Amino acid sequence: MASKVCNSPADCFDGLAHSGILKDGMMCMVGGFGLCGIPEQLIIALRDTGVTGLTCVSNNAGVDDWGLGLLLQTKQIKKMISSYVGENEEFARQFLSNELEVEFNPQGTLAERVRAGGAGIPAFFTATGVGTVVAEGKETRTFAVPNGGEEKEFVMESGLFGDLALVKAAKADEFGNLVYNMTARNFNPDMATAARFVIAEVDEIVPAGSLHPDEIHTPGNYIDRVVQTVSEKRIEQRTVRTS
Repeated sequence: MASKVCNSPADCFDGLAHSGILKDGMMCMVGGFGLCGIPEQLIIALRDTGVTGLTCVSNNAGVDDWGLGLLLQTKQIKKMISSYVGENEEFARQFLSNELEVEFNPQGTLAERVRAGGAGIPAFFTATGVGTVVAEGKETRTFAVPNGGEEKEFVMESGLFGDLALVKAAKADEFGNLVYNMTARNFNPDMATAARFVIAEVDEIVPAGSLHPDEIHTPGNYIDRVVQTVSEKRIEQRTVRTS
């Protein structure tokens, strides 16, 4: 069994341009929630490859000087498919000046679009967003509500599947089996299934066979490369108690 471990975040991208995965205009899936569970060092390495015209699928766009905010600074992101972006002033500036295309999604819809893409489901229907701008230009149908019989309108949403996924985990073995830490599981397991090539950034790498099968959240067959990094535990919003 060949090890999937790379020596550095930059090494994780070796050969990907030649194979057609790393390219301008590609779709990149990025795990995490706020600044929790984001593959921060892989994002920096992706920035340093110089690829442009990216469509990034992520719950949010980081903050101005960290996470995907670094790719916004360098104008490498063309489009964001996101749910929440309220912590990034550069994101807002680019959006309001028509420099950045944005596809907003209800958070549950975004999670299901990624999960569906990873499961090979091209589209699904949801009641979320019906009658709002979210449903504009999309197909709608009427279905009977399960267990109720009442008919409701539903909007069709497409699954999402990218060229590349970057995820963050607490622990991995040499084969790429991943274990996430509590809320750092947000979006990461789904993103790990929804791309042609998946790279995992982890805090710790252990020998193959040392993880109990019941503790593995993402099986290694989804993961192509793994790298161990030292995380920066940044706080998205600092709040102090008033006296």
